[in-house]
Amino acid sequence: MIGEAAHLLLALVGPARLHDGVAWITVACGLAACGPAGLRWLRVAQREHYLAGSVSRFAGRWWVSSPGNKGLAVLAVVAAMVSVGWPPVGVVTAGVVAFGPLGLTVRGRTAPLVWTRRLRTLAAVSAALVILVMVAGLVSGLASPAAVVAALIVPALVDLACAVTAPIEHRLSEPFVEAAAARLQRVDPCVVAVTGSYGKTSTKSHIAHLLRPGRTVVATPASFNNRVGLARAVNEHLAEGTEVFVAEMGTYGAGEIADLCRWCPPDIAVITAIGPVHLERFGTEERIVEAKSEIIDRAATVVLQVDDKRLAVLADRAAADGKRVLRCSAVDPAADVCVERSPDGTRLSVHTVGRRLADGVRVPSGLQPTNLACAIAVALALGVERGELVARLGHLPAVEHRLEAVRAPTGVTILDDTYNANPAGAAEALAMLDRAPADRAPDGSPERPAGRRRVVVTPGMVELGRRQAEENRRLAAACAGVATDLLVVGRTNRRALMTGAASVPGSPLRVRRVGRRDQAVAWVRQSLGSGDAVLYENDLPDHYP
Repeated sequence: MIGEAAHLLLALVGPARLHDGVAWITVACGLAACGPAGLRWLRVAQREHYLAGSVSRFAGRWWVSSPGNKGLAVLAVVAAMVSVGWPPVGVVTAGVVAFGPLGLTVRGRTAPLVWTRRLRTLAAVSAALVILVMVAGLVSGLASPAAVVAALIVPALVDLACAVTAPIEHRLSEPFVEAAAARLQRVDPCVVAVTGSYGKTSTKSHIAHLLRPGRTVVATPASFNNRVGLARAVNEHLAEGTEVFVAEMGTYGAGEIADLCRWCPPDIAVITAIGPVHLERFGTEERIVEAKSEIIDRAATVVLQVDDKRLAVLADRAAADGKRVLRCSAVDPAADVCVERSPDGTRLSVHTVGRRLADGVRVPSGLQPTNLACAIAVALALGVERGELVARLGHLPAVEHRLEAVRAPTGVTILDDTYNANPAGAAEALAMLDRAPADRAPDGSPERPAGRRRVVVTPGMVELGRRQAEENRRLAAACAGVATDLLVVGRTNRRALMTGAASVPGSPLRVRRVGRRDQAVAWVRQSLGSGDAVLYENDLPDHYP
């Protein structure tokens, strides 16, 4: 990325403009440092979906993530300032930028850099911006400081490149979107669109299961829930004869879901839940409601989880607009669909408008009643017979990495909740951990023998905006009431989690800090045995500190 920039600069201005040999060395070091720095921050940009501003935000997190990185950051800034009058000092800044922040690798372990066409474009634009900074420095006679500054502000330049290329990428994706729209019109399936702060993927999975095999169903794979991902899912998976297309729709801001619904208009729209997920991007939960509610505008039938009062208000508004509204609940049997869970969490009862549809249905561990209620409402809206629906409820598959319970050969119960990262889901996971390693006393009641260990492994929750620290303190405090051990992974939420764990007087909770999840897994394998249980709550890729 940067070698080409150096050659181009020399070709444009020639070495004569660099009077001083030492100044030239500083310029060379500054440009060279932009190479590894650019690769690091391009990787962050790719992992953060190329959102302008995200790279600088992560750079700030990394440079204050440890005392070592804080010290290096101060050293780099001071050296850059001094280099204006004494160019050789700029080499210090270049060295810090080339090798720091400590812990953020160029290649990545869990989130490697993938050289897609979009990333290559972003790299080229970022390099061009470095060149512009250098040209400005050469014109003003400050070539050495310009090279140092260019190295120092690489995250900001990558963010600027994201902003510059965003409309270009939107335009380049238009043919694929148009092809997807044409394919949808030709195949003409019933489109079920699902959104929510959380529960989207689980609800999508439940809907597909409840409709099959009576209907030919295609659901968007994995989390293909943005513009490009949804278009790709349609173009690659929507076969002729498909009767129902279940489309997961995500958003990072206002207008995005409206754009998806413009070319993929839903017949049935589902909102599963509202919560503080992506709050740092939206600012308030009210804006989240507004953005998510765009999904109902074109739909004739609307399915809403009305245990959330904000969605209950939205349900009334949709009904007033003449839409068919199905209200779903986990507590109100009079709702259109209510799914209630047994105290031990292993069985469900289902009511439709006060009438019992099924009772004592055994389901996979961790299944969220409101997600299933929304799925049942969709199935009923599409005419699935009640008898068929009850039969399929008894064979619901677990949703991978969403409070999925397995028993290891060692006898350890493993609760895999690594794809969840919201306060409501974390509370549910802790409740399940509390139930997990229970034997039966002679009177039939659960008892937990002394010495049984219950472990929580977590990096905490992210993208919660101003609430992030407080929510993670609450999470750790709740762990103190359930777990015997808490393993805090990484540095992103370490302070909040440690503070929360220490806030419970007399708690026997043992807290350990580990740098990476694989270290926590190694500790679990070495330390736990039959009858113990571990909850893996959330997981962060390694572009997080």
